[in-house]
Amino acid sequence: MINDQNKNTDPLSSEENLHISGSSPENIYPNLPSDDSPVGQPRQESPVWADSTSTMLPKPPKRRRRGRTLMLICVAAVFIIAALWIAPMLLNGTRHSAIIRIPANADIQIVADTLNKYFGESYTDKTISLIKLSGVSPASRHGAYNIPAGTTPARAARRLTRGAQQPLDITINGQRTLAQLADYLSARLDFSADSLINAAIDPAMLAKYDLTPQQAMALFLNDTYEVYWTVSPAELLDKIGANYSRFWNDKRLAKAKELGLTPAEILTLCSIVDEESNKADEKGTIGRLYINRLNQGMKLQADPTVRYATGDFTIRRIQGVHLKTQSPYNTYLNKGLPPGPIRTGAPKTVDLVLDAPDTDALYMCARSDFSGYHDFASTYSEHQENARRYHKALNARGIK
Repeated sequence: MINDQNKNTDPLSSEENLHISGSSPENIYPNLPSDDSPVGQPRQESPVWADSTSTMLPKPPKRRRRGRTLMLICVAAVFIIAALWIAPMLLNGTRHSAIIRIPANADIQIVADTLNKYFGESYTDKTISLIKLSGVSPASRHGAYNIPAGTTPARAARRLTRGAQQPLDITINGQRTLAQLADYLSARLDFSADSLINAAIDPAMLAKYDLTPQQAMALFLNDTYEVYWTVSPAELLDKIGANYSRFWNDKRLAKAKELGLTPAEILTLCSIVDEESNKADEKGTIGRLYINRLNQGMKLQADPTVRYATGDFTIRRIQGVHLKTQSPYNTYLNKGLPPGPIRTGAPKTVDLVLDAPDTDALYMCARSDFSGYHDFASTYSEHQENARRYHKALNARGIK
């Protein structure tokens, strides 16, 4: 029997026990001084490991954590401020549309004034800020640009600095004189009225269409023309002239020739017809009536030419004093057609006259019922009766 009292039970005295546990004395007694520790100094505590496979990272100092938090707050503030500045530029659109015209050699203030006129100060300030950031000079953006309803300042700035020009529709319809027409067009396009007049009466330009300066208005057919705001007078006349040439095709030229008239003369005749009546169903008859008078060597005696000669288009009743107006356009004093059209030409009226059936009518008078229609007559006596009824109706209404 083994005596257990003689066995050493002290773990420190048993090297075998140390090896069996797989631990060193330092692990069992972490506060014991190590062999490398100076005598008399306590041994530094070793870090506690969660397990044998994990690595414990030291916690960052509190000062570094505060610095990171402050930086994140600053970045967030910058993003919030930027969002508050940018959001209106991306979200707030215009309530209505407008064409913004930038003249040649314009500066940023001219653009700002134009924007402010249509969209107000707040929208203008945002748009101008973005234009400045783009680095594009307004002087290089001569043109007209469409800003549709709902356009944000960001999109407006992009369109004004990099977008294409907006084509404009210019409608010519019944202007009576070249000066009136030039004023109308120059108010819508970027050239002066005088520059258009000078280009329109240029003999070299008109010769391409067999027209004289007095017939220049014949070139301007009533129609809608798509052009850029920056178009020059010469470019505009090229477009209008091309339309004139297309209209006078071989078929229409043949019809005019059969009537013994040139295209310019047909347009001059039709301009009188359009001034006489708004009724399409009688325009052909009126045109053929005037052709009959021309063929018989009679004066046209067309009231619209007298009104044109006086320059007063408000005259409602032609009086004897008006008939004495000295002018080559007064067909009461002069035989034949006037020197040129008394208004821009209507293509539809031209076709109505070219295609109208023959008539024996030589006279006409406005109807006494003021319907806008005319009574036609082939004899002067019949015409006088029609005229008496009409003048009586004028007097009854006090029209002078």
